[in-house]
Amino acid sequence: MGQNYTIREKFQLEIGLEIIGILSHVSYMTPMFKQYMAIKEEYPDAILLFRMGDFYEMFFEDAEEASRILDITLTSRNREKDQKVPMCGVPAHSADPYISKLVKAGKKVAICEQVEDPKKAKGLVKREVIRVLTPGLITEEEGLTPNANNYLLAINPGKKRTEPWGLSYMDLSTGEFRLTDLKDKEECLEEIFRLEPAELLLPEEIEAEPIFEPFLNDLHRIFPKLFTTRRPFQLFKKERAERTLVEHFKVKGLEGFGINTLNKAIGAAGALLLYAKETQKAGLSHIEPPRAYHLHEFLIIDEASKRNLELVSNNIDGGRTNTLLSILDQTLTPMGGRLLKRWILYPLIDPLKINRRLDAVEFLCTEHKVFDLIRSSLKRVHDLERLLSRAVIGTINPRELLALRESLSAIPEIKEVLSNLKDPKAHTLVAIEKGLNSLKSLRDLLSNAIREDAPQLIRDGRIIKKGFNQELDEIIELQENAKGFIAEIEARERERTQIPNLKIGFNKVFGYYLEVTKTHKDKVPQDYIRKQTLVNAERYITQELKELEEKILSAQERRITLEQKLFDEIKQSVVDQREKLQENARLLAKLDCLQSLSAVAQKHSYKRPIVSDGDEITLKKMRHPVIENVIGKDTFVPNDIHLDDDKEQFIIITGPNMAGKSTVLRSTALNVLMAQMGSFVPCEYAAIGIVDRIFTRVGATDYLSRGQSTFMVEMSETANILHNATPKSLVILDEIGRGTSTYDGLAIAWAVSEELLKIGGKGVKTLFATHYHELTRLENDFDRVKNLSVAVKEWGEEIIFLYTLKKGPANKSYGIHVAALAGIPGSVVERAQEFLEKIENSNSAEIKSKKKRPIQMSLPFECPERCLKLKKVGERIQTIDINNTTPLEALNFLAMLKGELKSE
Repeated sequence: MGQNYTIREKFQLEIGLEIIGILSHVSYMTPMFKQYMAIKEEYPDAILLFRMGDFYEMFFEDAEEASRILDITLTSRNREKDQKVPMCGVPAHSADPYISKLVKAGKKVAICEQVEDPKKAKGLVKREVIRVLTPGLITEEEGLTPNANNYLLAINPGKKRTEPWGLSYMDLSTGEFRLTDLKDKEECLEEIFRLEPAELLLPEEIEAEPIFEPFLNDLHRIFPKLFTTRRPFQLFKKERAERTLVEHFKVKGLEGFGINTLNKAIGAAGALLLYAKETQKAGLSHIEPPRAYHLHEFLIIDEASKRNLELVSNNIDGGRTNTLLSILDQTLTPMGGRLLKRWILYPLIDPLKINRRLDAVEFLCTEHKVFDLIRSSLKRVHDLERLLSRAVIGTINPRELLALRESLSAIPEIKEVLSNLKDPKAHTLVAIEKGLNSLKSLRDLLSNAIREDAPQLIRDGRIIKKGFNQELDEIIELQENAKGFIAEIEARERERTQIPNLKIGFNKVFGYYLEVTKTHKDKVPQDYIRKQTLVNAERYITQELKELEEKILSAQERRITLEQKLFDEIKQSVVDQREKLQENARLLAKLDCLQSLSAVAQKHSYKRPIVSDGDEITLKKMRHPVIENVIGKDTFVPNDIHLDDDKEQFIIITGPNMAGKSTVLRSTALNVLMAQMGSFVPCEYAAIGIVDRIFTRVGATDYLSRGQSTFMVEMSETANILHNATPKSLVILDEIGRGTSTYDGLAIAWAVSEELLKIGGKGVKTLFATHYHELTRLENDFDRVKNLSVAVKEWGEEIIFLYTLKKGPANKSYGIHVAALAGIPGSVVERAQEFLEKIENSNSAEIKSKKKRPIQMSLPFECPERCLKLKKVGERIQTIDINNTTPLEALNFLAMLKGELKSE
């Protein structure tokens, strides 16, 4: 065509032409279908839910796709003709579950509503798309997890290696809006992995730039099903983005938000906000001003550590069972649950902030009455953040307003409990009390306005209480006392006309009427209007009767209309208090997290850690919070760990499999993390010097599904540690090099260990569990290296794991014993024992031989006999003059070398 189209334009063109091609053959092209086509052309990549009366209808490919996903009947329009249009539909009043199911299936959904009253419309009812829903734009309860955020995240990549990457994320369902600049794509990827967004927003040109290919490959490998939306690159430019932010938040500049220096992040934030505004067709006044955050303010947990330590999801089914989050989460509100997850993923590094949290947790652990009252009140608090967002977007229902009222009624109780606290440890709790706003006027409004038995749907009516609005009261009274009003008019007219048998009747043709027998016809007043003559009677109407009839017959419709109007006014009153409601939600979430950590500490007998800027980590009678919970505290065997920068910086732990090495490693990392998030820890005593990062190389999970082997994962994670660890970090290594040959693996493990001892000129605190017993010799070369091993008791031919650490290296690996414990058949175990004895005898002979002919080795451990043979071959090859050797001579030489190797 000779024109350059954007991705969106090409897609619109292809889909639009396809639909037009179908409809060009349809002889019954109605005005409704023309309207549908015009709207569909604007949203070609979305399933369009087209409102028709009480249903949302879908047509063509949308109907075929939706019917499969929703498992609903696919029918067709114009059944009697050959040209049929596939269609399906869902009830509008109960569409939310269907919409959520479509979105969870990875579909974009456009909601097209009738935006004018069909009764008042001249011709075709006007329709418009009022919302577009994607995984990152869901606000309906059915599509959300209560205690997890639903992040929409935007990336503004740096095109040069030295240029930072901008990142911004928003939770439309809560109003949270944050941004940060990151130093490179690796840091950006780590943040994406930590946040686990529901949807990612990228500049559409990113796929055309070769420099971004590694980033996209890593992203798709880790998140193969992540819903991704492309937007024009110019929307990510700082000038355009800054204009979007300034206009939305009605400010002159971004300096007041403290984000004006985050150039790349501003681009991401502006693109993100514009996307939300365009798709939601609403003001989005609940979106908080963008808040900057910086990774250097938190303990960094990379994707590998998050996964290996099973912080918020387990490695079996991806759920939260048997995770650190499942142990620590005793929150009572959805906001608290979401915040606690953030505390786990973003532990603090400022000892002052950490100790303030610890003070509050300790206070609640000792003041049981305060603790119990807080929990009792928090149980009545609903999801203030998401209730507010639905009020702003316009989807809140009457029952959710009742939930909001109940939540507000709990705040005075909480303030009263916290108002008289004098203990210095209650400083954080006192600050929460001062920040909470009871919002008495809003609470009273909701109490006076919304009926206790209000339905979920506004269309059902019966929402507003009697006494709230005089006009509504009259309508309600009219509905409830219609017969009484008719009887009253009937009695009054009998008395006025002196017609004793006058009566009021009703039919569908005339409505209400006055009936008078012909014997009293001469008594009929002049204001009566005759409507019908019968054999023995006449029927009349009066102006009063017609007005009453109109009121009675239209009462239900007028009641619903008025209740809708009043409901909208009440909803606006909620929106008007959005800033105070958001602050209440934030403070209640914080209070909920503190009481949760206190509840866990009391339940599991955790102890307060001593947190400082020091360089030592001391954990006495340390336990693993999750494993202890699974097997029971009485069964779990605790251990002691001490790390410092002078004498015990690098701990090598040896011992058999299944003896508890990995548990010790993970326990150490989890105890440090818990301490720095402000939690008590499963130890009898804990002193934690602040750690800036936790690195873990744990487990041997094969990532074939991600295109990576076990060894590749090991090396990638190890490389990340060596590039990013600092002397303030904590490194947890559970084997290195098992995915390659023994000697390659040992060489790599030795070199990595030496490098970790040199990082930053000081070394890094490291726990290294290994089966390479040769590594224990590092203790002879470095004063900071110490050997520990897991104690094992031998009993005859059996072994008993004691799960306790002892000084010194292990003297055996006990691999065959472990194999027997794991259920390997006895015949196989016996055969393995025979091979082991042969190998040990062979090694013994090699040692004696080496004593007769000492050899200089380049490695810090013994080289096997095979190395010597290869060394000799190498020496012979060095003597060959390649330039003066014919091909035939070269082949003969190789044959000779091969023979020598065989003869040896």
